[in-house]
Order: sequence, then C-alpha cells, then structure tokens
Amino acid sequence: QERLVASGGGLVQPGGSLRLSCSTSGFSFSLYPMSWYRQAPRKGRELVATITAGGGGRYYADAVKGRFAISRDNTKNTLDLEMNDLNPDDTAMYYCNRVVEADGRYVAVYSWDQGTQVTVSS
Repeated sequence: QERLVASGGGLVQPGGSLRLSCSTSGFSFSLYPMSWYRQAPRKGRELVATITAGGGGRYYADAVKGRFAISRDNTKNTLDLEMNDLNPDDTAMYYCNRVVEADGRYVAVYSWDQGTQVTVSS
C-alpha cells in the first residue's frame, strides 16, 4: 500500500521559513513526478509545486514562485519543500502525492495521506 507522510509543519511568523518533508513507500518513487499540494480552510486543494522524476524539471504555482523550492532524494524516497518569506495566505494543510500529466495538467494519483499543518501568523 502506498504511503505519503508529510512532516515539518508548524507555526511561523510572517516572513519566516519552514522546510517540509514527505516520506514515501509502497511504490517506485524514483520513476514518477511528485507534487506538493495544500488546502486552506474552506478552500479547495491547490497544486503548489511539481518536480519531475529525475529532478530536472520544477514547476510552481504563481502564488509561491520565487519563495518555495521543491526537491527530492530518490535514494531515500523523500520529497521536500523549502518555504521562505511565508505569509498568512500560505496557511494550509500541506500534502504530497505522486502525479501524472493529463490534458496538460498534473493530476494526483493516490488517496490523500497524512498532511502537515502550516500556520503563518504573528
């Protein structure tokens, strides 16, 4: 069974930084593109960042471009998200998932597993 367990969230002041990590198991991590998503209260799930299987391609939502950096370690089956210059709009539960490209966009493959809460507040 596939597992995708996110960690590293917390409470941070505006302008602060956090590094999220996602530990995965149950599938061939190194073969697939991976993404970070987030869901704020009363809002739909939003694609934040995507990285290709080999790590050579990285794509970001406009809202986080220049502030967030996605990376992966295919030897450890882990996915990371470095988040800088955080603001209250970044407050959300963050999840990772394997993705596939369909009709020009990335779509999550597996059921949503354990996310990590990020709260940006003074």
